Amino acid sequence: MKTLILTALCLFSALKVSAIETQIMIRAKARDAKFIGSSLGGAHIIVRNKLNQQILAEGNTTGSTGNTDLIMKTPKMRGNSITDEQTAGFMATVDISEPTFVNIEVISPLNNKQAQVSVSTEIWLIPGKNILGEGIILEIPGFIIDILKPRTHQYISLSSIKDKPFQFQANIVMMCGCVIEKGGVWNSEDIEVKGILKKNGKFIKNVDMSLVSTNFFEGDTLINTAGNYELVLYAYHGKSGNTGVDKINYVVFE
Repeated sequence: MKTLILTALCLFSALKVSAIETQIMIRAKARDAKFIGSSLGGAHIIVRNKLNQQILAEGNTTGSTGNTDLIMKTPKMRGNSITDEQTAGFMATVDISEPTFVNIEVISPLNNKQAQVSVSTEIWLIPGKNILGEGIILEIPGFIIDILKPRTHQYISLSSIKDKPFQFQANIVMMCGCVIEKGGVWNSEDIEVKGILKKNGKFIKNVDMSLVSTNFFEGDTLINTAGNYELVLYAYHGKSGNTGVDKINYVVFE
């Protein structure tokens, strides 16, 4: 019996020793924008063994969004990196004893649930063969949109808004938190922002939204009847294919 136990312990020890620490740098980059890092709360990374779904590494990206000129303005050539030591990423460390096929999932933005998307890729990891430098970059499409006015399920008296413009407000940023402004790198004039207004579940009209200040959009319309209202607000950038949506419900009462 003792011999069997010792044999089992030796085998376990041998297996444990044979596992080799392997590092993979994983980054999340907003489509047509920069990297997702500490300023936005990071992107969540999960590395799983594809065969049995065991989580091998998990954590959040940290660091800066990166160098704007390098990422957005410098022509990309083979061998040239768009990252530096400060650029956001997550260093995954896994212990593997043989080539392992893994799934890498990125969930981002971590702290903005209404805009959150999940993207993934799959790759073979070889024991001791690190993937560093730029590492593995996963692209996150979209916009982060937060409707600021009206508030969720806000009750508004008809007498307070009748016969005068009712104002809508929203904050919109790139998926890395990068700013949208007139004439900027992310030019508001290239982005279509509109609200789809519904009353009691039926479409009423579209509401044009215009940039008032950095990231801040406003629009208005007349509301002359009571009811249950829904605003679906979207942003669309045709060149990149980026889209984003936020929704809110509010009540206008007599």
